[in-house]
Amino acid sequence: MAEALAAWNDGNYGVALDLWAPLAQAGLARAQSNMGAAFLEGRGVERDPAKAVTWLQLAAEQGDAGGQRNLALCHYEGWGVPQDQAEAARWYEKAAQQDDADAQDMLSWMKLLGGGCPQDYPGARYWAERAAAHGRPGAMARLGDIHHNALGVARDPEAAARWWREAARRGHAEAQAMLGAACLAGKGVPRDIVEALHWLLRADAGGAGELASGFLREARSHARPAERAEAERRARLPLETLS
Repeated sequence: MAEALAAWNDGNYGVALDLWAPLAQAGLARAQSNMGAAFLEGRGVERDPAKAVTWLQLAAEQGDAGGQRNLALCHYEGWGVPQDQAEAARWYEKAAQQDDADAQDMLSWMKLLGGGCPQDYPGARYWAERAAAHGRPGAMARLGDIHHNALGVARDPEAAARWWREAARRGHAEAQAMLGAACLAGKGVPRDIVEALHWLLRADAGGAGELASGFLREARSHARPAERAEAERRARLPLETLS
């Protein structure tokens, strides 16, 4: 398994598959999961979602978290199986319960919207907190939204801004826009036109221009030339240098 994984990470997909195949045939769940992922992604073999599902099902039924997560994705997207969000949610939950961060993040999102499972704000927050503990910025941004919109919790502008900041510092553009808006309004954080403009500029550059645009216009209209220059300087800095 270690040799196959090293080959895969080096881009030698065919070598990895040659090593995984007999192990998968012998019933090793992790090898089955990896075979499924290869067919799902089309690496080392022609992409074949139906074959991917076959391998992923075997791995998932043995309790392999990665296999469960990827099988959930197949059901969610309708790859190799009929699209079925309820079945996707069921497999995501199994993987999430095994501390799979990506599954926790996706399950949180599905519970927040009620996609494939009943809408469940406490459940959405619980799984978002688990995924956020693994460093998932999408989960952090979602927690900001949950506290901002009082979804199953009391409205808490400070908690919202704190979670948006965590996600923003990891490059999440929508969180950067919301943090910028919070700084502009002084909601949950001190009002700071420079910080507001700084984060809104990052959000706009990062693809959240539609969300940021109105706040960005307002911030620019209130900022003095020196403040605009400082915000633009901060926006050019690498995220990892920010305190």
